[in-house]
Amino acid sequence: MWVFNSVVTSVTDSKSTHQVEPDGRAPVIDYRGQTLDLATPAIMGILNVTPDSFSDGGKHHTFDMALAAARQMVAEGASLVDVGGESTRPGADAVSEAEEIRRTVPLVEALCAEGILVSVDTSKAGVMRECAKAGAFMINDVRALREPGAVAVVADFDIPVCLMHMQGEPRTMQQNPAYEDVVDDVMAFLKERLSVCTKAGIKASRVIFDPGFGFGKTLRHNLCLLHSLDELTAFGAPVLVGLSRKSLFGQLLDLEVSERVIPSVVAAIMAVERGASIVRVHDVRETAQAMTFFNAVQADN
Repeated sequence: MWVFNSVVTSVTDSKSTHQVEPDGRAPVIDYRGQTLDLATPAIMGILNVTPDSFSDGGKHHTFDMALAAARQMVAEGASLVDVGGESTRPGADAVSEAEEIRRTVPLVEALCAEGILVSVDTSKAGVMRECAKAGAFMINDVRALREPGAVAVVADFDIPVCLMHMQGEPRTMQQNPAYEDVVDDVMAFLKERLSVCTKAGIKASRVIFDPGFGFGKTLRHNLCLLHSLDELTAFGAPVLVGLSRKSLFGQLLDLEVSERVIPSVVAAIMAVERGASIVRVHDVRETAQAMTFFNAVQADN
């Protein structure tokens, strides 16, 4: 496993220093006058405006339905809403850049006009550009800015970005994932992508890590990553964890997608206990209740 001699308390590049708390959490991300406070773990609500996402595909297929769902997430405790216009589940159909822009940009504009922090789940440079222009607070990229032009767009807009680890491609990633050591390999990949970003002019203080649960990983890989998540959070960059309703709960507990709320909430709390700064979830209300209890216990110690 990756060995840390001590907890890293800053991530430095030539332009900025990412100050973090002793447990690895960055207290604040500021962008365009908006602030995401990570002094306590934040909840990111999942809003897929797609017909084929694994859990909520088709649920928010109209603009009004999506807008109402986002407002409800914020009311229930979400600090930001993650808007996605293309499904990344295994076997999902690819979506053109123009179609993804059509699905996401009007919603991003409307949410930002209401003061809601918006993350955009995309790998396409053109979608990133249009959503950043529409007011998005963050880019959430499952391909870690490896698509053509993606690094340049994030650098140009100086926008916060979440870099996710994925082995393979979304449509085939679960066919035969293999690692020398999943924790070491994920950490090495994310450090390499951070280096690429900083060399391109992206401030380290803008970068968030996501180990990519369920993206090119077996049940054993996912459990190992969660067990050893503190090795990743110790690096210093904020860590986002997306475990909500993932197939690992179906494999381990024989549960259908709609039955995975309880283990998803438990996994989210386990992640923040290991230092995660953001949890990406479908079930905001239930996660927020559990988080409130967790924070109250932490505050008393």
